[in-house]
Parts: sequence; structure tokens; C-alpha cells
Amino acid sequence: MTDVSVDRELCVGHGRCYAAAPGIFEPDDEGFAVVVGEATDDSRAALSLAEQNCPEHAVLVSEG
Repeated sequence: MTDVSVDRELCVGHGRCYAAAPGIFEPDDEGFAVVVGEATDDSRAALSLAEQNCPEHAVLVSEG
């Protein structure tokens, strides 16, 4: 199982994660990323891209 989270302390709302994986992340009312979907085998590449492209390293993807 893949665990996905966003460190709210680090996120500043660039939006790269929800651009890379729109079914998993989206902005909240303040523009910060939140996890809204579940990771699937089909979304692994997008999740990896979201994690790698976050300037603050706020996107955390781990195998649980």
C-alpha cells in the first residue's frame, strides 16, 4: 500500500502536486495542497512526479 501525505508546515501552495496528480491532490480553500484521492498502481508515476517536483519537499510518498 502506498501512503501519501502533504506536510502542511512545509507546503506553500505552488500547486505542482495537483498539477502532476490531479486525482490525488487538490488545493484547499487557502491554496495549500491536500490529499483527496487514494494512491493506486496507475497513479504511482504521477505521485513520484509530484513528490520530486515539490520545491519544499512537502509531498511525502511511502510504501507502507
